[in-house]
Amino acid sequence: MSALAQRLAAARKAAGVSQLDAGKHINVSRPTYIAIEKGERDVKPGELVALAALFKTQVSRLVRQETAPPMIAPHLRGEIPQAAQEVGVSEAIDKLAEFVDDYQFLLEKNNARLIPVMAPPLIDRSARELEALPARVAQHERSRLGFGEREPIGDLRKTLDEVGVHVFVDALHSKLAGLYSYVEGFGYCILVNRLHPRERMRWTIAHEYGHFVFDRDKPGVDYLNSGTRRPFSERFADAFAANFLMPAEGVRRQFEDAKARSGDVNVGDVCRMADFYGVSMMAMTLRMEGLKLIRSRTWELLKESGVRVSEMKREAGIVEPSQKPVIDTFPERYLLLAIQAWNNEEITTAQFAKLLRRSPIQARELAEKRSTLDEEGLLRVKLSASVLDRSNAPA
Repeated sequence: MSALAQRLAAARKAAGVSQLDAGKHINVSRPTYIAIEKGERDVKPGELVALAALFKTQVSRLVRQETAPPMIAPHLRGEIPQAAQEVGVSEAIDKLAEFVDDYQFLLEKNNARLIPVMAPPLIDRSARELEALPARVAQHERSRLGFGEREPIGDLRKTLDEVGVHVFVDALHSKLAGLYSYVEGFGYCILVNRLHPRERMRWTIAHEYGHFVFDRDKPGVDYLNSGTRRPFSERFADAFAANFLMPAEGVRRQFEDAKARSGDVNVGDVCRMADFYGVSMMAMTLRMEGLKLIRSRTWELLKESGVRVSEMKREAGIVEPSQKPVIDTFPERYLLLAIQAWNNEEITTAQFAKLLRRSPIQARELAEKRSTLDEEGLLRVKLSASVLDRSNAPA
């Protein structure tokens, strides 16, 4: 089966269109359409354009010959009732599939290799005291990745990218925090909802990385319904995230330092500790409750008080930036691969812009800002690089 036939079949399934309806759309019988998907009958140019419109994709994506379309099997973390999840989950899967497809396309265009995955050792699930497992594994991962035992984690996304875990960020359904998936022939991927606060996004990345550590090759979707007991894999991922982002020794040290300064630990101190570790007020309060550093139900009492977290932060002297940091949809290496392919005239400016989800002007501006950065297997932009305007070249 040709790459085009595979892509047509994948696009049709992703769009939820039957073979009968696809055939009707291009005025052919169902058997004839099936023959197209099997590669036994060539698709005509007009038919291809019509099918691309029906499947809500691009002709240029369908005719890519380099790689087969990626198959995505995600782990879901969210709070949407199962009956309402389908739309949000389906859209998220489609987005991740497109991102992976474009990443593979850029690797081919640059003749570049994927960064080898520095995967942690598989977990022995037959071990006793499974409830203590997340803390032990999180401590090991912090050491393996060079984060130490106490300090806050800086750029978690960049670190994971360097060990072969690809983190994408885009707008998802408001109740969907993120998803994790292993993609055959590509590696491990995390998709995070950019509509959520920055602290929650960090938590989601750590949570989904917990899935990578615990059950990295398990296919399928995790549906979380309120009122039911969550599977151990989900409880592990949450506990892993708490221990990974807020190491017990570090939190205890911060707590003791705050107590030594004034003889007490107040709400403002908890705010400052949350800011120090880059987590939400809720996450830090619950973490301190779990470590028995503060009284239980503290977070419930704070919620019942009606005081907003933003007010607590302001009272604690935490100054929020006037402008929110720009978080790109794609990992750093993806951006550099796109810039290199465009600079080497392997792709047009129109393609470059589509790959970056930017306008042509914005894409060129990004290339100018990043043009002197190095990347494995990529060359610096040289003085001999073409300066001709390629914005009018065909896609």
